[in-house]
Amino acid sequence: HMKKSGGERVVLLGHSAGGWLARAAMGDGVWCADDQIRTSERVQCLVTVGAIHRPPADVGTCVTRGALAYTDKAYPGAFLAEEGVKYVSVGGNAIVGDDAKQSPPVSDADELYATRGEGSAARVAYTSYEAVCGQGNVAGDGVVPLDWTQLEGSRQIQLEGVLHSINEAGTTIPTDRWYGSDGVIDRWLPAVLEESGITTKDPEKKGAFGLSDLQNWVQGVLQS
Repeated sequence: HMKKSGGERVVLLGHSAGGWLARAAMGDGVWCADDQIRTSERVQCLVTVGAIHRPPADVGTCVTRGALAYTDKAYPGAFLAEEGVKYVSVGGNAIVGDDAKQSPPVSDADELYATRGEGSAARVAYTSYEAVCGQGNVAGDGVVPLDWTQLEGSRQIQLEGVLHSINEAGTTIPTDRWYGSDGVIDRWLPAVLEESGITTKDPEKKGAFGLSDLQNWVQGVLQS
């Protein structure tokens, strides 16, 4: 892929589980042992969006069945930062988990949740947060607790009112306030470009990307 990138290092973007899986894939920094190529020679920046970055205190309850715990222990935080790899972690602060059967409405899906016997978006979030970090009454993007999305050593971005997915959690109800929404991408992509050292389109440089091109690319990655 070095030919396709023009010989330049790439930006990796991982949403949800894709974030910590990217950390695992980057591993100890060996890209190709046979050719003695380091990951830092291929990757400019890792961007994680709504990703889980550490296991709960009781590792036995981790939703990744130990895989995340191993990754975090073997390759903690911004593991390859000293080799020049940049890290950006993005998290949403939209819903505080609440186990009460009835809670003030915080989502367009509350009526559906109530009909299905799940209570409310806050209660659905409580269940998800508890599975991720062991505590349900914390704030997050409706699926992942905010604190768990922030990777130690990375440039940390916290977005008020932003949800985890293109649909309300566990439904087919679309939302315009998730990480990949038009108005939300504008709140974190510029910081990623700054951290990665990427500038806007240079008309003299063949194949260069403009900001709108990058926004379309990000949306495509997050929705896939």
